[in-house]
Amino acid sequence: MKFLIYLLMVCLLITGCSIGKKDNPNEKPEQKNVSMKNVNYTNKSNKPNEKAADHLASLAASVPGVNDATAVVVGKYAIVGIDVKAKLDRTRVESIKYSVAESLKNDPDGANAVVVADVDTYERLKQIGKQIKKGKTGEGILDELAAIVGRVMPQVPNDMIENKETNPIQDNDKQLPKDEEQELRKEQNDQSNNHLNK
Repeated sequence: MKFLIYLLMVCLLITGCSIGKKDNPNEKPEQKNVSMKNVNYTNKSNKPNEKAADHLASLAASVPGVNDATAVVVGKYAIVGIDVKAKLDRTRVESIKYSVAESLKNDPDGANAVVVADVDTYERLKQIGKQIKKGKTGEGILDELAAIVGRVMPQVPNDMIENKETNPIQDNDKQLPKDEEQELRKEQNDQSNNHLNK
């Protein structure tokens, strides 16, 4: 009999603890207010980019050998197209491109500029610049700019600057533990001195 009483108490305890808050179909869910700003993303102003593009184009056009220049700026990146004389040989065109890249590298807007001297690309950049000034921006223009950059080999002086602050030989030596570094130096000295004595 005691066993039945314990069993009954355990069952009551289990069923009593399992009763929780049940959903009441008559109860309305709590409503939360969400505040939103009305933002019109289609009328974004490209004035800072347009101003930077005009500035970069005028800098590029001021380089000797450049007839005309155009630029498209997207964020911190720019593509500058230059028009040079048609009868110039390739080395002279590359030299002019390098001069343009050098003139742009110290300008904050032109630090990440890609310089292009291809006639077709120059004309296409000119058309893209006109579309941007008319307010036509979108994924199509960005895709086309990405294709242009991927198609040309950029002349970027920032990538050509050697890092003169590091010495690779000393950096490699610093990777060794002290005792191995001393042993290596001793062996190098022995080999170089023995080589001189022969």
